[in-house]
Amino acid sequence: MLPLSSPSSPYVCKFVFMFMLVVNAASTECTTLKPDFYSESCPQLETIVRTVVSKAVQKEARMAASLMRLEFHDCFVQGCDGSVLLDNTANFTGEKDAIGNLNSLRGFDVIDEIKEWLERECPQTVSCADILALVARDSVVEVGGPSWTVEYGRRDGVTANITLANEELPSALNSGPQLQSNFESKGFNLQQMVALSGAHTIGYARCLPIAPSLYGKVTDDNSINRGYLLFLEKTCPNGAAPALVPLDNDTPAKFDKDYYTNLLLGNGALHSDRVMVDSAGGTVKDYVVSYAEDTESFFLDFAQAMVQMGRIQTLTGSQGQIRTNCHFVNPPPCSSSSSSSSSTKSTLKTTSNLGLHKLQHQNP
Repeated sequence: MLPLSSPSSPYVCKFVFMFMLVVNAASTECTTLKPDFYSESCPQLETIVRTVVSKAVQKEARMAASLMRLEFHDCFVQGCDGSVLLDNTANFTGEKDAIGNLNSLRGFDVIDEIKEWLERECPQTVSCADILALVARDSVVEVGGPSWTVEYGRRDGVTANITLANEELPSALNSGPQLQSNFESKGFNLQQMVALSGAHTIGYARCLPIAPSLYGKVTDDNSINRGYLLFLEKTCPNGAAPALVPLDNDTPAKFDKDYYTNLLLGNGALHSDRVMVDSAGGTVKDYVVSYAEDTESFFLDFAQAMVQMGRIQTLTGSQGQIRTNCHFVNPPPCSSSSSSSSSTKSTLKTTSNLGLHKLQHQNP
């Protein structure tokens, strides 16, 4: 059989190509995430991302949690497609304005810096969705957490969905059953839910998501320590204070198992964390106890769950696109011009400095 690129047999080649499209619609080359997806097209990818993430976290340790959180909030809404990065347009309201994201998500400038660098080195090659997956891993490693093999090959979505974001992002006020249902809908079991909740071993929360469980009508907060409750009430009087509360009261800038130890002591900042050790928690509490006793087990399960998260409802092959600017969908080909590349870079620099990245709402 002549190769598809052979100039001597165009009709045969066209037939073979169409046949392969039909038979191999799920070809592993096109649709399967792979660790070596960019080994030839952008071999410098991991070095670039590691360099930018390390610089950002060294400048501000809190940034590690913020960058990791972008991956969570992307994948939980219509899959890992980079939609959380999209700005509002005339056609849709972006997910940044969702209840769980507004005045909350941050670190967009770090993603912009990475994307701009990659567009110089290997233009129109690396998706924003893949950048988020790698940034999450490197942020965790930068503050002492586990590493894992990142799979690549995701493509970027062309729309965002604020309605889904409001419905599907876990809330700090979720009850135990609500939290379990939310994670199960994304394919996670109870153990994986508890392991992923360990992401709260780094970062901070603002008073806004904490206050309703202190002054509102929330029923299943049996586990909170009285002294810690007084600390929260003092830090967040009537929920109006702009203060930041560490999610891990001991080591908020270090990825470790202290988050679970604190939960067992009654020192959980968020209602959705405390419900995991309430008397009704059962099996869920057993996992908390297990991770509080064994760092290696927590790290292993967290890393495996993060790999699974990165596979949620991905776009691959010819689906979606590779955005040249993570804030915006690429313009139609007919509107492109020789100046499009330079204008894209200019837009990236502009959006990075517009103050779009607001103070984090739940765990910066």
